[in-house]
Amino acid sequence: MGIQMTGIDHSRAGIDIRTIFSFTKRCMTEAYERLGQEPGIRGSVLLSTCNRMELWISTGEEYRTELYELLCELKGADQNQYREYFCFRQEQDAVRHLFRLASGLESRILGEDQIITQVGDALAFAREHYAADHVLETLFRQAVTVGKRVKSHAALSGTDKSAVQTAIGSLKAQGMEFSGKKCMVIGNGVMGKLTAASLKAQGADVTVTVRQYKSGVVEIPRNCSRIDYGRRMEIFGECDYVFSATVSPNLTVTREQVSEYWRKPVVLVDLAVPRDIDPKVTEHPGVRLYDIDCFREEVTSEEQKQAVRLAEEYIGKQMEDFFIWYECGDVIPKIQLLKEQIAADLEPRLHKELQRMPISEAQKDKLRADIEGAAVRTMNKLLFGLRDGLDRQAFRQCLDCLEDIYGAGLSQK
Repeated sequence: MGIQMTGIDHSRAGIDIRTIFSFTKRCMTEAYERLGQEPGIRGSVLLSTCNRMELWISTGEEYRTELYELLCELKGADQNQYREYFCFRQEQDAVRHLFRLASGLESRILGEDQIITQVGDALAFAREHYAADHVLETLFRQAVTVGKRVKSHAALSGTDKSAVQTAIGSLKAQGMEFSGKKCMVIGNGVMGKLTAASLKAQGADVTVTVRQYKSGVVEIPRNCSRIDYGRRMEIFGECDYVFSATVSPNLTVTREQVSEYWRKPVVLVDLAVPRDIDPKVTEHPGVRLYDIDCFREEVTSEEQKQAVRLAEEYIGKQMEDFFIWYECGDVIPKIQLLKEQIAADLEPRLHKELQRMPISEAQKDKLRADIEGAAVRTMNKLLFGLRDGLDRQAFRQCLDCLEDIYGAGLSQK
């Protein structure tokens, strides 16, 4: 049994490389089908965001494939070309990384809000496709819990932060203003809605592109205007800023469209991976383009550094809890059988005494159940007390001794 991950992120590769290994939901569905066929893989979870892509697996002893090679197969990429951009982690290093990630310590923006949701959503999607086994299920659920706890108790940032808010703050630091400016937001998903709401809070005149579906009216942030996605370029020439934040594999703004519809200086902000906006738009005079890699936030204040230390301490404690469960996971069935054997061993000892008691059969059954329940609870306390107080090898030796006492052949059941 093992935990492995391989991944690429903003600290190791630019957008163009990360784009090659990004996963849409459709691609994830196909990947889970393939991963489910790989000998030795018991569970898998894919985490794909603007800043990173990570493939997580739990394995049995029969697993032999190199994870990076398997990922390249999934993406149809040349494994000899991209290896330098990837990291590989396993066991404790992998678990520590995921807990740090969910806590916002690995993000471009320290303590960002969206990563907790992204980790939870990755698990939920894997679960929907029957890909996550009990090890990854437990690991990712605990990572979300750790992330929420760190956010509540460690002041990693003074206010709630997201990539959008950091981008707006960075542009304002460069002297740009949004109040009264005409802004278009391409995309009305989670990121698009957040972008529109953030720009509106800055006093901008915001129009959001929508795609009309037969299922009903598409909601947009309050006090924003809407335009059909297919008509977006009709207002492009009026805009001071255009933010694009979709999950589409296709470009939302091309060089040719800009050449046709441009009327005045405009700032384009591409918050998507893969790219939404053609980098060649900058060939046109009066057009400035920023992508998500343009916006960073460094840990500078002493308060933030102290918060990081507190977060690290908490993560260390939670890792201990996880590995107590993880390293003893293979003996849980043995513990359950042992408790059943103890209950069965108790039954004949109770039988004679219960038969002598002047009480009804229903009362005898209840008393028998109460005594057996008390015995199992006592054994639970003993077993888990031993687990917490002994090292792994000594704990297993104790289980072996109890096996010998309460029934030969228990391990073969």
